Amino acid sequence: MLEEYLKKRKEKKSLLLMAHLVIGYPSIEDNYKMLDAMADCDTDIVELQFPFSEPMADGPLFVNANQKALENKITVDQCFDFMSHVSKRYDFPVLMMGYYNTVYVRGEDKFCEDLKNAGGCGFIVPDLPLNESQSLFACAQEKELAPILIITPNSDLERKKMLSDATKGFVYCVARKGVTGLKTQFDNDFHKYMEDVRSVCSKPIALGFGVKSKEDFDSIRGVVDIAVLGTAALKAYEEGGVAAFSNLLRSHL
Repeated sequence: MLEEYLKKRKEKKSLLLMAHLVIGYPSIEDNYKMLDAMADCDTDIVELQFPFSEPMADGPLFVNANQKALENKITVDQCFDFMSHVSKRYDFPVLMMGYYNTVYVRGEDKFCEDLKNAGGCGFIVPDLPLNESQSLFACAQEKELAPILIITPNSDLERKKMLSDATKGFVYCVARKGVTGLKTQFDNDFHKYMEDVRSVCSKPIALGFGVKSKEDFDSIRGVVDIAVLGTAALKAYEEGGVAAFSNLLRSHL
């Protein structure tokens, strides 16, 4: 269902946008301001990150955001409640982004049931290895949820195909090694990387880890299907409020 939605959106737009926020940072009130801006800027899909104490795939800005959200006493129950309100209020689909500890403590069956009931369409759990994901993915399939897997530049072609085949909805490619928020070069190596992914994947391709500006959007337009805007958008919000946040989101159009 998610894959069909994205392909239909792609018929009308040269580049889709997936935006990101950490639930509870800077506050729930701020989250709604961000979401309103996302809706106004025709965002196609949104990641709602459940805060966690050790967000290993995140750079310093999001590590701080996770910590501050936890200091704000944001709980997993509150995250699901927030997602439920968001999924009813906005037209774009929402994904849970978080770490496997959140899933494990809740239990895989309960996690998938709660995610489905909250209106989520899938999840990104970057620290769960593919070879340990079978039981969670089986639960997701029962609930018609899309597990999104991450492909990295150092994955060989066989692994890229394995990840692409196992994921649902779209594949999430990271533009480079490392954590979020660092500089990315969209050079010949990057284009070869995307060509390799295209050769084994028929699903929409999202690109994250380093998309920061209109110039970046223009560099990847026609190469990937979805731009993922995370660190740069949060930085814009912190430095310039909703106006700066909206301007950056709108620059993908």
